[in-house]
Amino acid sequence: MIRIRDLSLTPHDDLNRLIRLTTRHLNIKEHEIKQLHIRKRSVDARKKQDVRIIYTVDVEIKGREDKLLKRIRDPKVSLASDFEYEVPLPRHEAELRPVVIGFGPAGIFAALVLAMAGQRPIVLERGYDAATRHRLVSSFWATGKLDPKCNVQFGEGGAGTFSDGKLNTGTKNERCRWVLEQMADAGAHGEILFDAKPHVGTDVLLTVVQNLREKIIDLGGEVRFGAKMTKLEQTDSHITGVRYEQDGEEILLPCDRAILAIGHSARDTFTALYEQKIPMEPKPFSMGVRIEHEQAMIDKSQYGDFAGCSTLPAADYKLNVRLPDGGSAYTFCMCPGGHVVAAASEEGGVVTNGMSYVARDGENANAALLVTLTPEDFPDKSVLGGIRWQRQIEEAAFRAGGENYFAPCQLVGDFLAGRKSEKLGAVQPTYRPGVTLCDLHDVLPQTLTAVLEQALPELDKKLQGFASHDAVLTAPETRSSSPIKILRDESKQSALRGLYPCGEGAGYAGGIMSAAVDGMVCAEAVIKSL
Repeated sequence: MIRIRDLSLTPHDDLNRLIRLTTRHLNIKEHEIKQLHIRKRSVDARKKQDVRIIYTVDVEIKGREDKLLKRIRDPKVSLASDFEYEVPLPRHEAELRPVVIGFGPAGIFAALVLAMAGQRPIVLERGYDAATRHRLVSSFWATGKLDPKCNVQFGEGGAGTFSDGKLNTGTKNERCRWVLEQMADAGAHGEILFDAKPHVGTDVLLTVVQNLREKIIDLGGEVRFGAKMTKLEQTDSHITGVRYEQDGEEILLPCDRAILAIGHSARDTFTALYEQKIPMEPKPFSMGVRIEHEQAMIDKSQYGDFAGCSTLPAADYKLNVRLPDGGSAYTFCMCPGGHVVAAASEEGGVVTNGMSYVARDGENANAALLVTLTPEDFPDKSVLGGIRWQRQIEEAAFRAGGENYFAPCQLVGDFLAGRKSEKLGAVQPTYRPGVTLCDLHDVLPQTLTAVLEQALPELDKKLQGFASHDAVLTAPETRSSSPIKILRDESKQSALRGLYPCGEGAGYAGGIMSAAVDGMVCAEAVIKSL
């Protein structure tokens, strides 16, 4: 295959234009092309008057590609060369089946690699299967009745299932392509294989995670739902088993290798591990609010006169600012055409998150607007201090919202003016079960509000309309990442040998893709240990 990079089309061009550009770069006729595959697609909107869609394509031609490449002097043209991931195989068969604790992105891909290596993993997931989980979460959003056992944080697919399903990552890892391929094979749209910012969509993710589970089971693995880990058994600093609760019964599962992929919200599990003296430390993380705008405003700001063009996706953004006093804020998990969702996992606390369906056709756009925090900022300086601070803020938001899981909410203009919001403007909040207008200065600690007050006007300079009066702030966004790091060495093992802390909850990932890759890495380490 021959690869051609940086082919530039306008949003109004059709794919015939892409073929003509390909033949021009290769100096061949259209009939000499046997196949053309889009390898990458991205939007370049830096010039609002000249928005472009940029393609990389792989081409198979009639005749010898090596001869053609020798006579072409075009820096955009090269031989296509890609890393092909292969699941490693163990040298010896394990006496005990490996255990994977948690079935979010890290746990799913750890279990998948282990299963493909013939290791028949046993997965313990404290929440329920995706179909049951979807029913319980939908009920919570409609009625405000929370199930602490299974919710937006706990259950098949982890917290990522109820998100935008964004698969773009800053992680430069050769395994990323394999993750995309597995998800496409499991039902995600094929565009994720070439979009520069791939996303699956919450509605499609529910099917994808179930299909991945079935693949693991077909390969000899097992997934046990409603199975919450309570204790790790050990002898001479080596894991010998996992205790878990299921249907009111405590069960001991013997094992000598366990991947710990518990996610960033398993606070009771963090506490149990800490009490067992599993080495861990507090780590920097971020908290803040969800900010919501009309999607049409974001499209206009990003695409200019090209806004509304059917070939362009709903516009997104990624913003950050460093303030003179050393504070910083940034946007995260931006959901075009999406919804702000109730993401609580504990009774008596309000948590927000964002999600989009695959079509991204909602009226509003939302993103987390977060303040960077370090352990020095935590009121409680203990290892679990970050968790305790999260809970305090969530409980304050629960009280401010009316103690019915309504979220406290304020217009940006009123927030900057320091007054309580009395009525909504052009932007209608999407959070369910509902919102309560208030002054967020009465809900969030000054550590957060002081930075947000400075950051909003600065971010508005980067994206016109970002700090518009009617934009909505819904609080709090406390679960952007884990406030804990569970320590591991170069072999990916804890000081408790045979335990492999993994993924976002352990502090080694920051999104679906990076968590999935870390799950693969830890599974490879388990296989290598055999």
